[in-house]
Amino acid sequence: MFVTRHSNVVDLALREKLWNLYRRAYRQTAESTVTHEMLEQVEFNEQITRDSNRVWVVWSDSQPVAMTLVSTDVRATRWLSEVYFEKHFPDRFGAGQVHYIVWVVVDAGADAHGANSLLARQALTVEAKDGALLVFDVPDLHQPHATGGAAELLLRMAKTVGEVELVPISTQRYFALDFAPKNSRNTDNRVVQTANGQDSKRVVLR
Repeated sequence: MFVTRHSNVVDLALREKLWNLYRRAYRQTAESTVTHEMLEQVEFNEQITRDSNRVWVVWSDSQPVAMTLVSTDVRATRWLSEVYFEKHFPDRFGAGQVHYIVWVVVDAGADAHGANSLLARQALTVEAKDGALLVFDVPDLHQPHATGGAAELLLRMAKTVGEVELVPISTQRYFALDFAPKNSRNTDNRVVQTANGQDSKRVVLR
């Protein structure tokens, strides 16, 4: 396996190869968590053609098997609030050091550990040299608790290329108000004791 770095990807054959990898690898995550949507191909192409985005690809012979995209300009993404970073990290934001891992995907048939290690060594080395505040988000599927999980794995990889600290930024939870008839809901209704000792219904939305 080997790694290549790209920006402003306009070659149609390469675009199609990278899109097929993204679509295959991301499908399970897109089906398993509400927090990450899978991009449409037009959106995907827009991301890989931006000069401010760094695309790292792991290849096995002539086939891409893993890929990450890092945005070096959060103002050009639709996923992060630039005013948040301007307020909370003004010096880093002003210096253009707030970067964002837009995605990391690994083909199901690939050596995930080897591919992730190659991506980490290449991409994180560049981020360390930039002194970046490298922001990333992880769905519950890969980060069920505040500690451990994918965040801890990424931190361990980052420590191999430089001095680094893991900074928790935010947690977002999703809820739904289900107006379907009660007998059609897939909910778990139990009577529980409230703090004042009175019984109340607890509704668990699935």
